[in-house]
Amino acid sequence: MKTTSYSRGDSGDFAFSPESLERAKTVIARYPEGREASATMALLDLAQRDNGGHLSREAIEYVAKFLKVAPIRVYEVASFYSMFYTEPNGRYLVQVCRTTPCWLRGAAELTDGCRKKLGIDLGQTTEDGLFTLVEVECLGACANAPMVQINDWYYEDLTPERLNEILDDLRAGKEVPRGSQIGRQTSAPIKDQKTLLSPPPRAPRASLEREEPKNGEGS
Repeated sequence: MKTTSYSRGDSGDFAFSPESLERAKTVIARYPEGREASATMALLDLAQRDNGGHLSREAIEYVAKFLKVAPIRVYEVASFYSMFYTEPNGRYLVQVCRTTPCWLRGAAELTDGCRKKLGIDLGQTTEDGLFTLVEVECLGACANAPMVQINDWYYEDLTPERLNEILDDLRAGKEVPRGSQIGRQTSAPIKDQKTLLSPPPRAPRASLEREEPKNGEGS
């Protein structure tokens, strides 16, 4: 069960940034008048990004006021979905996928490696505020398992050693290549192409001419 508590923002009252404000207006305009509450999840995502990666009480209540709905309606959404965080996270949110394909390919080793590397357990943040470690369910990159999502980006085809290198590079402020870490092209096979090796045969064109009946047929 998800435990929810609400932290206060670091700078008092919350408000959307100018960019998020324009985005919020665009999202709300997609829905009929009186159905603005349908934009709750999208606006919570904007608020979480503007609030440093988590939803404070002020941020949640700001979204409720923006949508002209009771605050409890927005609290319900924020407390239900695992994509929303009500406590501050580190600068880098390391989300290890633990669903079956990743687990079979070594997700548990990735988690253990992160624990040792960062000196924290699941749900904890490093003392320098850089990394928070969590496990999540399927992130939809099963063909490239095991993988982690760090903030908005996927890092796939991982080993514990490669993930440790990524964490070191992020800590040092270096640019880290995203996607497959073994040079795989998107989700193509690791070794050579297995399908569509040649153009498919063309299907014969159906004759538009009516065939003449054979002797004795059609009489």
